[in-house]
Amino acid sequence: MELTVYMAHWCPDCRAAKKFLDQHKIPYTEIDIEATPGAAETVIEHVGKRAIPQFVMDGEWVQPYKPGQGFLYEEMAARFGVKHTRSS
Repeated sequence: MELTVYMAHWCPDCRAAKKFLDQHKIPYTEIDIEATPGAAETVIEHVGKRAIPQFVMDGEWVQPYKPGQGFLYEEMAARFGVKHTRSS
């Protein structure tokens, strides 16, 4: 699977997403929307707003969090075929 993560260093949900991926040794390419010209516009073009983190999984855009609820651990674990609990 090819995975790209659109994120920003100041974003707590982005840090949770990266921690999840790193814990499960899921390789990804990171794109910081603050440091990469045009990246924020790419997110807006695909999801209609500047909402991060965003995963692009083999070309499919996936929002791995819900505003106000945080990272979707169980849903993302199922998508990636890994076991995860909040304490992991």
